[in-house]
Amino acid sequence: MPDTTNPTSSPHRRSILVTGATGNLGREIVDRLQAHGARVRCLVREQADARPGVEWVVGDLTDPGAMREALVDIDAVFLIWPLLDSAAAHDLIVELTTAAPRVVYLSSTAIDDEAARQSDPIVQVHADMEALLHEAGLRPVVLRSDTLASNARGWVQQVRAGDVVSGPETARTAVVDERDVADVAVSELLAHHDQLAHGPHVLTGPEVLSRADQIAHLGAALRRDLRFQALPADLARSRMLADGRPEPLVEALIAASVWRPESHRVTDHVERLAGRPAGTFARWAIDHAAEFN
Repeated sequence: MPDTTNPTSSPHRRSILVTGATGNLGREIVDRLQAHGARVRCLVREQADARPGVEWVVGDLTDPGAMREALVDIDAVFLIWPLLDSAAAHDLIVELTTAAPRVVYLSSTAIDDEAARQSDPIVQVHADMEALLHEAGLRPVVLRSDTLASNARGWVQQVRAGDVVSGPETARTAVVDERDVADVAVSELLAHHDQLAHGPHVLTGPEVLSRADQIAHLGAALRRDLRFQALPADLARSRMLADGRPEPLVEALIAASVWRPESHRVTDHVERLAGRPAGTFARWAIDHAAEFN
């Protein structure tokens, strides 16, 4: 495991750029980097509330000027690519190649390295981004994450409204706590070069769960009898569109629910890189139960 217990013992405090910093995972990463004494810069689309010790750069990953500014004097980048097309990443790759920071890229466990094409657009863009980063000679540290437990926050309104949570059925996966992914990401962002492992690291939780399983765990944490109702793809599509989600995203989510294969893979990569076993979704549900009341 990389030694990041006392990064401030070095005369050089590492400077880290975090993309997706206001998201569920990004916030956890920023918190940990600050706790380790790193200099933290965040690329955000809109100016966020001031936070002591954090520098904000307003811009977009597809804006070369904003990226050039954000990368000045940066040692490492935590990279999340939020778009469904990698074509817009070419200018970003140029800026990363010029600045030459360490890149820790959040990818997907659903990637099939043997497949010519991936199961759905979301997985395909992750595979394309990995390829672009490697082809540019950036030698990224690739973190292939399974479904993040924090995705369950998308059910908050339904849970508050009643005991049935509905949505498209998805393949069972080993749901992983975003706090564990954050621990791994920070260990790789701060690791000494001779301790760095480029992966891909496959980050999973300790058990494979369906959506019904997750809802049951959440119900247990809330002491309520919650249940999941799977919706046909057409109905799920129409409801997501009615909720105001962008059509390309809705189509990608529906494609993932229909075509992404079930995974039974559980790894020990979180434990090897973070130094402790991965947490359970049941524990996540208990820790975040108040958010659903």
